[in-house]
Amino acid sequence: MKIRIKGNSVRFRLTKSEVERLRSASHLEEQTEFSGKTFAYAIEVTNGNKLSADFIGDKIMLNMPKVMIDELSNTDRVGFEDLTGPVNLLIEKDFACIDNTDEDQSDHYPNPHVAC
Repeated sequence: MKIRIKGNSVRFRLTKSEVERLRSASHLEEQTEFSGKTFAYAIEVTNGNKLSADFIGDKIMLNMPKVMIDELSNTDRVGFEDLTGPVNLLIEKDFACIDNTDEDQSDHYPNPHVAC
């Protein structure tokens, strides 16, 4: 799981296996260790009907409705977007990069801009 933060926008990107883990376990979490402190970001599947997020302690918690994760998993839908107060939230499939990269992209979704 990757996050990208710019201003009041937070974007989460998920690989194929992360989408499936989220469907089965209803929770994903990653951590970044700093000197003496840990920053965490997580997604929790809920029964709600819209994306929402909280920042508590040192963790961003994205709440994602089960119907959205099911649609992300079972359709060609790329992602979902919503607002939590002034913060724009986006969750989307992580597509393979078109340009050269050293990152292992075997678990990424096929990029729709590349002819197969």
